[in-house]
Amino acid sequence: MKRILLFVMPVMLIILAFRPVKSFTVSGTITDEKGYPLPGVTVVVKGTRTGVAADHNGSYKIVVPGGNSILVFSGAGLETKEENVNSRTTINVTLKVVMITSTEVVVTALGVKRQAKELGFSTAKVKGVQLTGSVPGVYVSTNGYIDKDGDGVNDYYPHEREGYDHITENRFLTVDDNPLSTFSIDVDAASYSNIRRFLNQGQLPPAGAVRIEEMVNYFKYEYPQPANNDPFSINTEISDCPWNAENKLVLIGLQGKKIPTENLPASNLTFLIDVSGSMQGPERIGLVKASMKMLVDQLREQDKVSIVVYAGAAGLVLAPTSGFEKTKIKDAIDKLEAGGSTAGGAGIRLAYKTARENFAKGGNNRVILCTDGDFNVGESSDDAMERLIEQERKSGVFLTVLGYGMGNYQDAKMQKLADKGNGNHAYIDGITEAKKVLVNEFGGTLFTIAKDVKLQVEFNPAKVQGYRLIGYENRMLAKEDFNDDKKDAGELGSGHTVTALYEIIPTGVESDFLKRVDSLKYQSNITPLSKSSHSNEMMTVKFRYKAPDGDVSKLMEHPVLDKQIAIAKTSENFRFAASVAQFGMLLRNSEFKSDATYADVLSLARKAKGTDEEGYRSEFIRLVESAKLIAKTEPHPKKTVDAEEDEEIGSNK
Repeated sequence: MKRILLFVMPVMLIILAFRPVKSFTVSGTITDEKGYPLPGVTVVVKGTRTGVAADHNGSYKIVVPGGNSILVFSGAGLETKEENVNSRTTINVTLKVVMITSTEVVVTALGVKRQAKELGFSTAKVKGVQLTGSVPGVYVSTNGYIDKDGDGVNDYYPHEREGYDHITENRFLTVDDNPLSTFSIDVDAASYSNIRRFLNQGQLPPAGAVRIEEMVNYFKYEYPQPANNDPFSINTEISDCPWNAENKLVLIGLQGKKIPTENLPASNLTFLIDVSGSMQGPERIGLVKASMKMLVDQLREQDKVSIVVYAGAAGLVLAPTSGFEKTKIKDAIDKLEAGGSTAGGAGIRLAYKTARENFAKGGNNRVILCTDGDFNVGESSDDAMERLIEQERKSGVFLTVLGYGMGNYQDAKMQKLADKGNGNHAYIDGITEAKKVLVNEFGGTLFTIAKDVKLQVEFNPAKVQGYRLIGYENRMLAKEDFNDDKKDAGELGSGHTVTALYEIIPTGVESDFLKRVDSLKYQSNITPLSKSSHSNEMMTVKFRYKAPDGDVSKLMEHPVLDKQIAIAKTSENFRFAASVAQFGMLLRNSEFKSDATYADVLSLARKAKGTDEEGYRSEFIRLVESAKLIAKTEPHPKKTVDAEEDEEIGSNK
């Protein structure tokens, strides 16, 4: 018997040692020493990229791969603490507040010096929480805690210092009065990842943060590649509108030509990195460093990188360096630290100057700005910044704006800079999003294949009596702008897709959305059709675009036939895009949402998930489920301060 046991025991031990480890969920609350919650603290499984942020109650929930995992808790102005899971499912953590030592960037005639200095923060109560206070020109508040009323007590305002433009939704227009609809394309996707951040923190986003076109364009759609020398293919589809059975929904999709990375032209990239005090913390400067390193890994020997930083002043910390010297570039990135005020204008000037001096003729010349947009020194007004960017873009240098941080994130300013700089805007809410933007979509993010891309749709009044473009409110153009090659518009990157949706009111359908005016006295009330009736055409879509280095646009036309099919038989492209648009209208509490519900969004999205190799559509479904639960207690998106001011101004006109 003993011999049998001696033989069996080692075998059992080996089996137990190699048995599969089961993952499980750990949850808990993160508080300060007085027991008050600490929202926004980062919780990471040590040695992995798995991480979450605590919600507004300081609560977190994370999946760990096994009972011996170690969780790392960190946040700006707080100690970093490690906890061994030891198979526990509940771990509550207390973090201490620490003084922050920053590195101030000082530009001298000899180059850039860094001097460490104590910022001298006083501590202030945040509903009992001891957090670092503020000094002139520096904002070091995370998680939305600020002293709004000046009483020395920081209160919780989850997005009070975040800047969003008020969005006035596109309305339904009659074809008789408005036969043309003209707008610029938009390939930005910052709104979606920003909305995801709010929902993951247990909050509905402010209405100004919800740009439906950016939500729709966050996802890939399986449109065919262009078959000729055109930079993109044109695709259309028509079916019933999911949230209004009497109306129709029209999808217009563009697919940019995919250029293999090895065939892309040489890049001259200038990283412009905000190292001011507001960028303190792992979710800001720490995430910037990780993002830039991933981008460096994509570079080739013929590509060049320069690094410009700005805080109280601007400085060049890395002269143009070949992409082959990855270790040298990453070492320069590793040395970056945050501290000081934010001289955004000076940094932008120096970055463009550096890019111009190293201009790659026929190549990809681009400034990549990494910031929270909280400029407060030099050109800080939107108008001054826009004029500066508009002037600089004439050099042929494009702009990519990567947004970071929370609590003081200036979304509106980032949008304007990217728009005026012939560029794109992404919001990086975590390392996974950085990988999506800078690795998975490397070509689309950084390589432009067509610029100033405009669309103009002419509707056939025999088929359509009214229409509404869903989203694109800040991309609308006057009809005369379509043929004006001096008018700036959006850029299309390698492999990018652009999707637009029109809700159509067919001729003969009664609708409360259409507002009529009195008949005109001096104008004909009959809208003439084209020379032939084109009775089977619902609309004609026209496109104008320029080559990346061109000044004269080319024209493409695409008639859309009235071939409507049942929504169940439409493509996954159509159904998923429709579900995202419907979700956006619910988040905005749109007056045009009609019969839209979260349940309908989920039903449509689940049936159109497709292969979803990267999991983005599955994540979308999870976010809709979260929003549905949150909406039960917070039914309408809260207005931002900017939106309330806009409405007040409008009411006084």
